[in-house]
Amino acid sequence: MKDSGKVVVALLAGMAAGAVLGLLFAPEKGSDTRDKLNESLSDLGEAIKERAEQQIDQLNDLKEKVLAAVKAKASKVEEIVDDEIIEHA
Repeated sequence: MKDSGKVVVALLAGMAAGAVLGLLFAPEKGSDTRDKLNESLSDLGEAIKERAEQQIDQLNDLKEKVLAAVKAKASKVEEIVDDEIIEHA
């Protein structure tokens, strides 16, 4: 994971911890606190899911670029080998 990914994960974890602590120390009824906590955790889950989808998309793009580069190099090597075979035949 790149440094930016680590920063985002740390930021999300910090936000979640802050939300949990804020809710736990808030002077509200337990049911209200639980509802807010569930909502905050749901939001955090969605944020993590979105970030994971972004990372997967980036990895797929990288995979396609690497495959294209490898195919191009393999094609060049094949041409060189064919030329060498023709020269020495």
